[in-house]
Amino acid sequence: MKLNGKVCIITGSASGIGHAIAKRYVEEGAKVVIADLKEDQAQAAADALTSMGPGEAFGIAMDVTDEAAVNAGVAKTVEKWGRVDVLVSNAGIQIVHRIEDFPFADWKKMLSIHLDGAFLTTKACIPHMKSQGGGAIIYMGSVHSHEASPLKSAYVTAKHGLLGLARVVAKEGGSSGIRANVICPGFVRTPLVDKQIPEQAKELGISEDEVIKKVMLGETVDGEFTTVEDVAEVALMFAGFETNALTGQSLVVSHGWFMN
Repeated sequence: MKLNGKVCIITGSASGIGHAIAKRYVEEGAKVVIADLKEDQAQAAADALTSMGPGEAFGIAMDVTDEAAVNAGVAKTVEKWGRVDVLVSNAGIQIVHRIEDFPFADWKKMLSIHLDGAFLTTKACIPHMKSQGGGAIIYMGSVHSHEASPLKSAYVTAKHGLLGLARVVAKEGGSSGIRANVICPGFVRTPLVDKQIPEQAKELGISEDEVIKKVMLGETVDGEFTTVEDVAEVALMFAGFETNALTGQSLVVSHGWFMN
């Protein structure tokens, strides 16, 4: 029960990696806010987690690119549970194109969801964390926070940016007991990754099997995808670590694809 009674907001958590983190947190006794675009889906996910216990969850609609929506979601959390102990900024999408073919609107959309979303949720949560004596902020980065791949100019730019944001938050928040860290997964077999397989095959002129074996898993030590459960365990460690000894850091979870 590492998170017993702690209030945790997780964006993009009705499915995928965010949902796995929410499940792990509820298993550790947390009070989890499932924040996602569609309130009905968020609440359905929350109800399922609450039925499992021992923690509990509730769902809210949150567009992380909308400052008013973010502020309203954080305010609703504090109204219901009185505090915010953990923020996991997880909401994200993927769009792949060569740079010369990348629509500017898609570039702006990618950066807005990943970077504006991280900034706005952080900005909304920090005052509550300061008033209560601390908290943990966790950003969902990627191996692409450290590496680059073709077709992913916006994604790589955004994920690199999260490292800078986390380090500034760690510097500014340290005296108030606020820690900020970044999880950097390799390829995790989620719908987001499944969507990329045919897209990259088309753009690169190779088969879908080659995308998986060479592009996605070729640099791993064992040819295996990272799992959502792997990422959730790291998110639990960052959330439960109580001192500034671990802040401003990134931890790569990638089957050895990238090694610091």
